[in-house]
Amino acid sequence: MKLHADKLDTQSITSYGEGWIAVNGQRHAGSLVLASGGQLLPWDCQRFEDLTAAHFERLVGVMEEAPELVVFGSGARLRFVRPALLQGLMARRIGVETMGTAAACRTYNILAGEGRRVVVALLMEA
Repeated sequence: MKLHADKLDTQSITSYGEGWIAVNGQRHAGSLVLASGGQLLPWDCQRFEDLTAAHFERLVGVMEEAPELVVFGSGARLRFVRPALLQGLMARRIGVETMGTAAACRTYNILAGEGRRVVVALLMEA
């Protein structure tokens, strides 16, 4: 699916499909983290079952200032992680929303376009 949105001041997700995501027109395969501050990083998790608390802890330091919200794209279908894995984010009062990866892409673009401090972590399983 190709997305058409207003021009953002930060990187945006311009399209996505099965096994890939395009950020500002550049296609990426594999899990990734994108922050409204402009940071784009690979996310070192390839399977939902391999997620740990450390994967979510790393999201706190992606931006200079901690995000107000983390959007987790759980893959092709909606899957919720165990609350214990999100404890570090919750202790810092960082909101967490879980949704399928396609919905997470759209939600990130909306929130980043509003100027929110948001990080999206997108799981792309092989």
